[in-house]
Amino acid sequence: PQLINTSCRKLTRPHLEAMLIYMLLSSISLLTVALNLLVIISISHFMQLQTPTNLLLLSLAVSDFFVGLIMIFQIMMIDGCWLLGDLMCSLWLSLASITTSSSIGTMVLISVDRYVAICYPLHYFTKVKPKSVQVCVCLCWMFAALFNSLLMKDNLQQPGRYNSCIGECVNEMNYIANLFDLIVSFLFPITVIIILYIRIFVVAVYQARAMRSHITVVTMKVNAKKSEMKAARNLGVVVVVFLICICPFYCFTLTSQNIFTTTSVTIVLWLFQFNSSLNPLIYAILYPWFRKSIKVIVTLKILKPGSYRTNML
Repeated sequence: PQLINTSCRKLTRPHLEAMLIYMLLSSISLLTVALNLLVIISISHFMQLQTPTNLLLLSLAVSDFFVGLIMIFQIMMIDGCWLLGDLMCSLWLSLASITTSSSIGTMVLISVDRYVAICYPLHYFTKVKPKSVQVCVCLCWMFAALFNSLLMKDNLQQPGRYNSCIGECVNEMNYIANLFDLIVSFLFPITVIIILYIRIFVVAVYQARAMRSHITVVTMKVNAKKSEMKAARNLGVVVVVFLICICPFYCFTLTSQNIFTTTSVTIVLWLFQFNSSLNPLIYAILYPWFRKSIKVIVTLKILKPGSYRTNML
């Protein structure tokens, strides 16, 4: 009571509306965590699934898994107040930024992987190996952690320094830092992704025309295999859905200093986070191995000795 004049004001909503919002967002959060956990278990456990491309999907699933956990905490802020203290607020904001950057970085790696597989198929299995992919994924996560720690250094050193009232959880950056974050975290990686997939599309069109023209096998040897093209198409769906969900979020970063206050930005933030639920659903539709691994996990056959050698393809 003695702090009532400096405390944040809670938003008032009708009881039924509040219950529906909590139930919907909680369901999305739990679904995100559960589905991505299935992806993580599938790729980590079954040896046959540990291909370079699937290791990138594993990295994406890990970031999406953390997004699902972050959503649980964000539900607390629907009414406008953060109840876990300034230190937890700073850690939560940092983890949210790191997972976002790692997701975008992983999307770039997926695009590079498909570019090499389609445009340079003869060199793919000699240059792209599981260990090299693991190194790239680790570097991606390390860069995301370092970059976002530098951007949020002030808030980490002095948690709550940007709060205007008790119970608020915000982080502010000046225009230059915001612009730098926009370029590094969005404009540059998205440009790379688009350019690589345009190149993949051009190669795919060339291959189709070459097959219609009955060009000899010798001249076709540099073209991509049918399976690689299918994988590129499937991952292209993942990338396109990702771009649709993330673009509105970053369009607001230059127009709002505080990305967690205005209602419109909160909506696009939830849209971006909802992408983490969509990715496993896309896998379930496009990848038979994921559907098969779910059956093995749900039926507890995964607990049998030697189950990691199960044929999943």
